[in-house]
Amino acid sequence: MRRYGYPGVFFASLLANATIALPVPGVAVTIGTALALPHEWWLVALVGAIGEALGESTAYLAGYGGSGVIENRRLYDRLHNWMERHGMATVFVLSVIPNPLIDLAGLAAGASKYPYYKFMVACWLGKTIKTLIICWAAINSAHWLLRFLV
Repeated sequence: MRRYGYPGVFFASLLANATIALPVPGVAVTIGTALALPHEWWLVALVGAIGEALGESTAYLAGYGGSGVIENRRLYDRLHNWMERHGMATVFVLSVIPNPLIDLAGLAAGASKYPYYKFMVACWLGKTIKTLIICWAAINSAHWLLRFLV
């Protein structure tokens, strides 16, 4: 993981989040790199979060372009309604919790012509908090485990 470092984390996170409705565990690369660079785990998490947020642009752009490929229409309609009433809060909450619903929120944000910069700010903030917590937990779990193994 040290070999690819920050660019590896960025591109893995970007590509993993650029897929719509196809779960790709890009956070595993971020965790692995954070464990390989334990004194810089927070920086690894920030780089990963930037890649994740930018990767969500594909869902936003697909929605903006009018993509009609939505399997769960009822859930999409509910998210579209939430986007119109509570745009940034919806994107933030769905970004901070690891789940695939952020893709539907991105589609809904794009379809409703929600301002891209607001979508990106809320998405980046949520992804940053999520990734920092996950990397922090991985680092501390590894230290805790090593105390029992060594």
